[in-house]
Parts: sequence; structure tokens; C-alpha cells
Amino acid sequence: MQAQSQHLLKDKEMSNKIGYVWNTLYSWMDTGSGPVFAANFEAKLQPISHHMAHPDTKRRFNELVCTSGQMDLLTSIKAIAATDEDILRVHTPAVLDNLKRISGLAGGGDVGDGITHVGNGALNIAYLSAGGAIELTKQVVSREVSTGYALINPPGHHATRNQSMGFCLFNNTSVAAAYAKDVLGLKRVAIVDWDVHHGNGTQDIWWEDSSVLTISLHQNLCLPSDSGFTSERGEGEGFGYNLNIPLPPGGGNAAYHYAFEKVVIPALKKYQPELIIIGSGFDASIMDPLGRMMVTADGFKTMAKMAVDCAEEVCGGRIAFIQEGGYSPQYLPFCGVAVVQALTQCDTIGDSLIGLVGGMGGDILLEHEKQIVDEVEKLLVDLH
Repeated sequence: MQAQSQHLLKDKEMSNKIGYVWNTLYSWMDTGSGPVFAANFEAKLQPISHHMAHPDTKRRFNELVCTSGQMDLLTSIKAIAATDEDILRVHTPAVLDNLKRISGLAGGGDVGDGITHVGNGALNIAYLSAGGAIELTKQVVSREVSTGYALINPPGHHATRNQSMGFCLFNNTSVAAAYAKDVLGLKRVAIVDWDVHHGNGTQDIWWEDSSVLTISLHQNLCLPSDSGFTSERGEGEGFGYNLNIPLPPGGGNAAYHYAFEKVVIPALKKYQPELIIIGSGFDASIMDPLGRMMVTADGFKTMAKMAVDCAEEVCGGRIAFIQEGGYSPQYLPFCGVAVVQALTQCDTIGDSLIGLVGGMGGDILLEHEKQIVDEVEKLLVDLH
């Protein structure tokens, strides 16, 4: 392994740099004692050692990056805590004040949606998560790195302008997009979110703004069950610049790749952003406990390659991958490393679980999946 790593490192120095953000404090996020809701005696919700959003899943991803040899191909980027000014570009003061209050309590508390418990000091980690997204974005835009992956925690895409929710405190991809616009001077940014849950917070933040194209691929009627429909397209100047692709449960590689081919890539080419941000959640994986989709590690890798190739064509390769959700401690690390390998263009490990999940389905496009994607494709006419 050492000889291989030295060889890979030499190759990396001769090629483009791939940025990578990780901070140990991301694995210190306290998500409480219940599986999803907090433990509750009257409701007979038992305490458990691992909440669904326990940070160990992301920690295991980072450890596989290191032990697989991929770390030798990456350029470490230090996360610097976001400022209140960074957060307030996309959130109201009430969101920030609420998290400051709860984070200061000895035992933490619920942010207000009933499922998102945070512990003492959560604010500091949330600043660092949003800041990690900013730091990667800065270096991608400046071309200090050609692309990169920000493995940050907590995630962000459910956090609306007015509320933290769904395990998300600050909307990290939106914080990064706003920084790119207001500080770095970009005029057009695209956020593509392949997390299994609808990116309702991202949609809310940019609902009336055409300077950020938002695309969400997600399981239909999953969290939140009252949003993510094709009819939600934005308002005012933002009309047409919000695209939802609500895939039926059971969709796998074939459905997601068809959606990329027919909607995501054509939309990006038509919109011509100066930066693409990928909200990279892995809960659409075939082993995830909070989704009912069937994407494999190779499926995510293919989407990453398609996005990178598109970025080369439309925005000089400026594309940043920012971690969202994913709750399978067994499979998420392999999905994550598969995407990282798409960026480094060097495979050091394979999918060790493909023998188990590879024959379960998802590689054939079904007619009802195709119909949804074709319906969204017709909406591209309103993009300019």
C-alpha cells in the first residue's frame, strides 16, 4: 500500500489538484438518544446508541478515504468557521438566534421540528460545516483546486430561510452559493441535489431568484412529504429556475442516470452557470434506512462523472461536491469513495458490497420512472 500511495501521490502532483474538506469536529455532532425522535418514555420510544443521523456514518466515509489510498490523491483544505454574515445571506436572524440559544444549553435541545436534536456546542460545528463548504467553493472558483469534495457535517438542504429542520442547521450549499455570488462576484450558480429527500430548504431560499438554478432529484413523497413536486417551479424572477424530479420509490441507477441525461445535464448546459455545486447525499443508496431507492456506489460514480464532464464544458470545470445526508454506515463509505474516485480519476478500491446488492434491481428503466423524467424535461423551455 505504501509503494502504491507514493506512486499515486507522484501522479497527483503532475495533474490537477482535487480538494478535500474534513474536520474531526464534524464527528462530534450530538444528535440525541432516539433513533429519529428523541427517546420518550410515554411514547415508548426507547433510547438507542445511534440516532439515524449519528455522525459515525460520515466518519467512516472519511476513514475509507484515508485507508483506500485516495487521501494521497487529494489536497486537504482546512475548514474555517463561517461568520454570522455568511449565514445571514440565506437565513433570517431568528434561525441563527435559535441555534445560538439551544447550542448554549448544557444538554442542547430540539431546533423546533421535533426530530432535529442538537447538543451543546452544535453552533460551533454548524459554523464549521458551512465554512467548509465556503472554503472548497473559494478554491474551486479561484482554481487553486480543479474540483473537490467537502465531507462536512451537519448537512443542510432541508434548512429553509426561516427554519432549521430535518437534521439540517444551516443550508450549506446555499451559504456557499451566496458567498460565490456576493463575495466572489459570480452571476449564475447551479445547485444539483441528489439526496433522496427533497431539497426543500434550498428551493425555499432561491424561490424568487434566477441567479441560482436549483435542481432536486429525490424520492417522491419522502421527507418532506408535502413538497418536491414538478409543479413547484419558483415565482417571480425565479419562475422556471427550480426543477424537481420526484422519482417513484424503487428507482435505481437507470432512473437516476436517465434523469441526468434528460434533465440535469441539458438544464445545466442551457443555464450556463459559472459554478456547479452538487448536494451529495447518499441516502438514495440501495442500503439506506431512510430511503427506498436502489442506487449503487457505481451509480453515484457515474452521476459524478457526468456532472464533472458537464462542468468542463459549461463553466471551466468549476464544480464543488458538498456532503448532504446518508444513513447506511455499511454502504455510505463505498458510495462516497466511489464519487471521490470519479474526481481523482483513479480507482484504488471497488465496491465490496456489490456482490450483495448488485442483483437486487434498479438497472432497468421502468416506464413510470421514464414518464416522470420526461414530464420534467418539458419544463426546460423556461430556462434562459
